[in-house]
Amino acid sequence: MKRLFAGTAAILAAVLFLTLPVGAVSAQKAILLDAQTGRVLYEKDADSRSLIASTTKIMTALLICEQCNVLDRMKIPKEAVGIEGSSIYLKEGEVLSLQELLYGMMLHSGNDAAVALAIYCGGTVEGFVAMMNDKARQLNLTGTNFQNPNGLDGPSHYSTARDLAKLTAYAMKNPIFYQTVSTKSVRIGNRSLQNHNKLLWRVEGADGVKTGYTKAAGRILVSSATRDGRSLICVTINDGDDWKDHSTLLEKGFSNYQVQQIIEAGDCLGDVTVFSGQKEKVELLAVDSFSFPVAKDEKPQIVLSGCGFAYAPVVKGKKAGNAYICIGDSVVGKVDLVYAETVERTMQLKKPSWWERLFGGKE
Repeated sequence: MKRLFAGTAAILAAVLFLTLPVGAVSAQKAILLDAQTGRVLYEKDADSRSLIASTTKIMTALLICEQCNVLDRMKIPKEAVGIEGSSIYLKEGEVLSLQELLYGMMLHSGNDAAVALAIYCGGTVEGFVAMMNDKARQLNLTGTNFQNPNGLDGPSHYSTARDLAKLTAYAMKNPIFYQTVSTKSVRIGNRSLQNHNKLLWRVEGADGVKTGYTKAAGRILVSSATRDGRSLICVTINDGDDWKDHSTLLEKGFSNYQVQQIIEAGDCLGDVTVFSGQKEKVELLAVDSFSFPVAKDEKPQIVLSGCGFAYAPVVKGKKAGNAYICIGDSVVGKVDLVYAETVERTMQLKKPSWWERLFGGKE
């Protein structure tokens, strides 16, 4: 693997933009994201704002999982009964656990379950929506704004394919969220619910996440699949053939890209010349490991920032610059470098005075 020194500014000027070679995707907007590294394997108009229908419930479920005890039980208020759109037909005064309501919301897309959960967690629907938008800002979802907890169309209710992928990659790290969206079927009292996500049965390793549809938004689908510890997130917006598109994108994402260990913590990535030191060179060690999904025809390079020399004294473990991992002209990662050992300054002998040179003694 090629390693060389280069100026930091020149390195940072490069931006990663790579796409997965696939056939036509029916979606108006789409993205395929490697969840662990954040590498985008495919995208199509991924930053345009759109209605997102019931995929809104990904944020609703995430907040419930983070903010509440899902074993808590709640009495269903009248405000959560008879909500427009898909429903699990909650009854006023009925008592259910938050986990049961999560299943009703994420498997069966119950808009009424979303409202009940929002009221329990936020006090009011409006209070919960404020929490949703706060969380969106925390996650830097700059193309997202929520108006309700269930995804009914609204002029101020929107997101992007990229934001939905980022949100989902974050949410899937929560074990309660993960367990909920990966469940194929469940029984809640006298209700028998089956997950609307057909990919759970069709794609190897599929483990989520959420379907969505309104007439104005079209078909929205957010999916996830995990194989050998590697997870991919796929989002399509307004896609009439979403099941096929997700199957194709996920399969190509796993087959065309393999995760490669590019740097291991402690690796020697190069050395620098030491001026005025007791040794002429000192090795540079990587502080952290770095892995990345790489296509077969891609050859990662490691570029070291800095000028290639140091002045003694050099202290072991002190930061010595950065190693930038590049694919082509694009930077895909950065790892700190430290000096491998301490190199003391060379002791300069005092030059003898003219008196000492003349008489061989002291002044």
